[in-house]
Amino acid sequence: MKAESAHVRSIRTPLRAVLPALAALLLASCASAGQAPASATVNFSGLRVSEHRGEDDLLTGGQGLAGLRAPAAPAFADPQAPTAGELRQRAMWSNWRGIADLRPGGMGEAYGSLEAVPGREFHALARVPGARHPHRVMLQLPDAFDAGKPCVVVTASSGSRGIYGSIAVAGAWGLPRGCAVAYTDKGAGSDYFDLDAGVGFDASGNAAAEPGDAVFAPDAVPGAGGVAIAHAHSQDNPEADWGRHVRQAAEFAMHQLNEALPGAGPFDFDNTRVIAVGVSNGGGAVLRAAELEGNWLDAVVAGEPNVFSGGEGSRSLYDYTTQAALLMPCALAGREGLPVSPLTPASTPLRAARCASLAQAGLVEGADLAAQSESAWRQLRDSGWTPEALEAGALSVDFDLWRSVAVTYASAYGRYRAGEHPCGFSFSAQNPDFSPRPATAAERAAWWSDAGGIPPGNGVGIIDPLLAAPDLGWEGLQCLRTLATGDGEDARRVQAGVAATRAALPREGLPVVLVHGVDDGLIPIAFTSDPYAAWARDAGRDVALWRVNDAQHFDGFLILPDYGSRYVPLIPYVHAALDQVADYLDGAARMPTDADISPLARAGGRAPGLEQLAIP
Repeated sequence: MKAESAHVRSIRTPLRAVLPALAALLLASCASAGQAPASATVNFSGLRVSEHRGEDDLLTGGQGLAGLRAPAAPAFADPQAPTAGELRQRAMWSNWRGIADLRPGGMGEAYGSLEAVPGREFHALARVPGARHPHRVMLQLPDAFDAGKPCVVVTASSGSRGIYGSIAVAGAWGLPRGCAVAYTDKGAGSDYFDLDAGVGFDASGNAAAEPGDAVFAPDAVPGAGGVAIAHAHSQDNPEADWGRHVRQAAEFAMHQLNEALPGAGPFDFDNTRVIAVGVSNGGGAVLRAAELEGNWLDAVVAGEPNVFSGGEGSRSLYDYTTQAALLMPCALAGREGLPVSPLTPASTPLRAARCASLAQAGLVEGADLAAQSESAWRQLRDSGWTPEALEAGALSVDFDLWRSVAVTYASAYGRYRAGEHPCGFSFSAQNPDFSPRPATAAERAAWWSDAGGIPPGNGVGIIDPLLAAPDLGWEGLQCLRTLATGDGEDARRVQAGVAATRAALPREGLPVVLVHGVDDGLIPIAFTSDPYAAWARDAGRDVALWRVNDAQHFDGFLILPDYGSRYVPLIPYVHAALDQVADYLDGAARMPTDADISPLARAGGRAPGLEQLAIP
């Protein structure tokens, strides 16, 4: 593979060196009122440069559409010691499949291009002021970059994914158009650390030779075992700094363009177009970037953003996630017509057990399952959940996503070390009975490329010390909910972390387009985009909202037959919004306006085509 012979060089400091402080610490009063101003100058460390041409490329790692559709990940020649090139290719495969709808007739066929894009990649580490740990930044520079009309697309990974976690969103749109694309993992990502073996990952995704060479090396409680993950255990509450992560990725792009194209620049925010785009957590990150001072951004497109704002009806992710974790399994018990996943048969009996637990605790009314389920449903509806979001939320119930999010985010918001989760949760490789065990070398070797940044998955599970039948997660979920609603020391600590994530208004004059599925069951539009858009417009900001009916949160899950027949993917609408924003910036079109989109009927087994998507 071409990537194996890529020219890789370290230009700055070794990874074990401490990154210099970039600015003064955030004032305490700024925590709940937006982020501190971004530093105008950022130093980067551990820079690695690689070339990707011929059998390799920037967009798919040489796999093309057929390779990305392959059901099995690209194999490692040595499962315990993959090469940097193998890890990169497999990370691309994992992230494309995790967030994009790759069914026949859609991405790469009816819309979007997956043709090979030759060019160079630049990887480095950056650190926001006061952070204990760095975040990864990457610039993909296509050979077709037009220095006479320079453009940069800056993005942040969806969910808690690694550095390639937005490639199907930003890379797939920007690279074929000759734009450079700048990425950040926003302080989360797949930089796990094996506490049992004392092994983390270096800049290339390989096992670090020394703990000090690891991108993420946690300050764990003495004697803590299992696996530490950057999002949960950095003690940085990275979500509070999402906007600054995006800003630093854009600054990295300017720095590297000037380094890589000497004589063609200089490139700066005044002469280079910069559009920010992201989905899910990445969508929230670019909205946080939109609030930062300065004219460094030209436009923002945020898909299904996880954003907690000052708008009426806005709720924090932790609030509605912990509520859903407790009530939604019961609310869906016995309800007909719900979407079906491969895990629905195993999940369905647990829904009745949850109703019984809630009834015994006095949290639902009714003497039988039907009445208890209706009571839980009504409580969720009264708190703002829509029927569409509740129905699509069946996927999160089936896959135990509510608990996964709540466990990780509680640790992050409270800035807890590995081994001191207030509800006793931890992460580890597991035996069949859910007890912890040491990870194997082969399992560990695949974490960086395969993991989504939040367990369970890829050989790492949630260790729940309160696990007990018949309602396995009940006790632990009650504890997690108390951190959102209680007033104890740990609850106040978590709630302070949540408050630090509240968004401020976008900069005046900055074009912003939100794209959100009406049926989103993980990041409901009623708690995020709807209140954000109304709040921003009331303050005179230029914000448009595309509300897409029949779209839920996970394009990657549309490969499941029942979900594919019910829902449309969201990424095509995000790309269409980018198209229209770019035309607007060129003076060739008006700024996109609000739209209530109703896709047309779809054929089973295939992704919808452009005519069925009814793009405005």
